[in-house]
Formats: sequence, C-alpha cells, structure tokens
Amino acid sequence: MTQEEIFTILTSVFAEIIPDVDTSGITLEDSLRDLGANSIDRADIITDTMEQAGVSLPMVSFADAKSIGDIVRIIAAGSAS
Repeated sequence: MTQEEIFTILTSVFAEIIPDVDTSGITLEDSLRDLGANSIDRADIITDTMEQAGVSLPMVSFADAKSIGDIVRIIAAGSAS
C-alpha cells in the first residue's frame, strides 16, 4: 500500500473520530495533537488506520512519531513487510 493511500485512509478515519475538524487542509507535517486529537483519539486513529490498511504493528512502533507523515511512513513500512 502506498503512503498516499495510507494518508487518505488516515484522514478519513480522522474525520470519523474528530468530525469538527476540516480534513481538507491536513498535511503530512501536521501532528494529530495539534489538530485536536487527545491521546485516546490518536490511538484510535492509528489503530483504525492500521486495520483498514491491513497492517498490524505494536503501538510502541509509533512512540517517536511526531507528525502524520511519520505515522504514514511507519504504517507503509509495516505493510511492505
């Protein structure tokens, strides 16, 4: 799965979990926290994105992720293995 496809899934999941935020302006440089996602929201967004992408990774894999781009790259690397 490409990073673009994963980014599309992530923004769709984000819109489901936090419907008050306009997802059209979300970029890979944004962080989920800066967009208003609390820790539970962030875990749900990452988990649901992995599920829809058909990837299973431990949540600790995302400990150093600072941006949406980092999350997308981690999931993409997991889908390639």
